[in-house]
Amino acid sequence: MPVPPRRPPRQTRRRSHVAAVLRWTLRCLFVLTVSAAVMLADSPLTWAAADIPTVITNLRNWIVGILAGLATLFLTFGGLRYLMAGGDPGEVEAAKRALKAAAIGYGLAILAPVLVTVLQGIVGEGGAE
Repeated sequence: MPVPPRRPPRQTRRRSHVAAVLRWTLRCLFVLTVSAAVMLADSPLTWAAADIPTVITNLRNWIVGILAGLATLFLTFGGLRYLMAGGDPGEVEAAKRALKAAAIGYGLAILAPVLVTVLQGIVGEGGAE
């Protein structure tokens, strides 16, 4: 009677999951970096902004990028902690907190353009001339 193949130890399976998550994260970061490089290549880089709406638009773009990047980082760490928890309730709760922080970060990144639109309404789009 043939012997059934043994499953790899639990630690080896965790490491393969962690490696898969890290590969996925690195691919996402690569795509974001290439996308940013393409966008910057299409528009000339100027150090002085011509008007306040341009400054506010640039600020919005930076805020959305930073929030999305941080949310992705928290999502990755939360997922890794959840995978590595091994049933420990404290680690599972810490992973859930990290995932909640990621969800809040993505929510803020989505709401950033709305907040900037409100700021533009307060400051005034073209200004009174």
